[in-house]
Amino acid sequence: MIGAAAAGSSARARPAPPFPEPRPSALLLVTLLLLAFGLLMMTSASVEIAQSRHGDPLFFLKRQSIFAGMGVAVMLVLMWIPIDFWNRLNWLLLLGSYAMLIVVLLPGIGREVNGSMRWIDLGFVSVQPSEPAKVLMVIFLASYLNRRRELVRTTWLGFLTPLLLVGLAVILLQMEPDHGAMVILALTALGMIFLAGAGLWRVLTLLLLSTGSIALLAYTEPYVVRRLTAYLDPWAPENIYGAGYQLGQAQIAFGRGGLFGEGFGNSIQKLDFLPEAHNDFILAVIGEELGLAGVALVVLLFCLLVWCCFSIAREAHLRERFFSAYLAWGLGLLLAGQAMINIGVNMGLLPTKGLTLPFMSYGGASLIVCCGIIGLLLRIQYETECVAESRARRRRLP
Repeated sequence: MIGAAAAGSSARARPAPPFPEPRPSALLLVTLLLLAFGLLMMTSASVEIAQSRHGDPLFFLKRQSIFAGMGVAVMLVLMWIPIDFWNRLNWLLLLGSYAMLIVVLLPGIGREVNGSMRWIDLGFVSVQPSEPAKVLMVIFLASYLNRRRELVRTTWLGFLTPLLLVGLAVILLQMEPDHGAMVILALTALGMIFLAGAGLWRVLTLLLLSTGSIALLAYTEPYVVRRLTAYLDPWAPENIYGAGYQLGQAQIAFGRGGLFGEGFGNSIQKLDFLPEAHNDFILAVIGEELGLAGVALVVLLFCLLVWCCFSIAREAHLRERFFSAYLAWGLGLLLAGQAMINIGVNMGLLPTKGLTLPFMSYGGASLIVCCGIIGLLLRIQYETECVAESRARRRRLP
């Protein structure tokens, strides 16, 4: 009996091993499928432009393969770090996210492209600080919600405090400006707070106020108004070669693709007709080459990805690992929001916005950050499974 009691005590006290054991994971499988399919379609979308600009048709494939290798390395490293480590660093991570968003605005450091100061040029790769900053902000929010669950659910102070901290990041993003990141971060924060138990009427009230503020902001920015009018009528004479050009060319690509596409590599729109064909508008090339079937496959893979994220969050919540649950929900919302906006923009369901398609668009910073998100989620899944196994062993003890 004494030995059994000691064994039970040991089982209760033993934390998850620091190094995850290899286990089958639907999340990892879907991620690898997206990475492989993304490399294939990004190569198809970029061979002509790579040949004309760099004299090497595989220029972008080589760089993206290096980024993918770096992303997988980051994923593996984050799988080895206990989740509680990030919980303890929550305030430092919040300050780090602010620092990233401030540094890019400093003259001589940030690089301006198309009127936006969003990038820092490191030579081999241009880094967009808003990508890691969003993840750090989500980690802080998860920690806050874990510590202040009751306040968030019952008081306006607890509800508004994290949103005010997110609001500061939103202001910094507006200064770049990066409206896509603003919307994703704000909606992710609201979603996390709602999932933590905040009243629906509070969330809806703030959502209505935020929508009004965004509409006012759009009205005061002439280029935003131009984008909105071009979105409503991209084929108007004043838009078709201006603000509506990308959307018009994307619609041509989808129209040519039909149900099953023109065949892999047979896109015409990627021949310098559709700007950013290998980046923001890669889905349009997929639609042209693989048709509705190819687009449906991409949407299905992202639905599976988000379902895996939310399943991990739900399991962690059932095991009362609240920080892990809120973090998994937040990371899943980040991926879902970016994918939904990119797909909506490509299909003309949303105004044109410069956001990459996770795991598929060309770009080092986005790919590495997305792989890092998967690493965090896999660590959460592993630790949750360890807790479940530990409790099962305790129940089996005499």
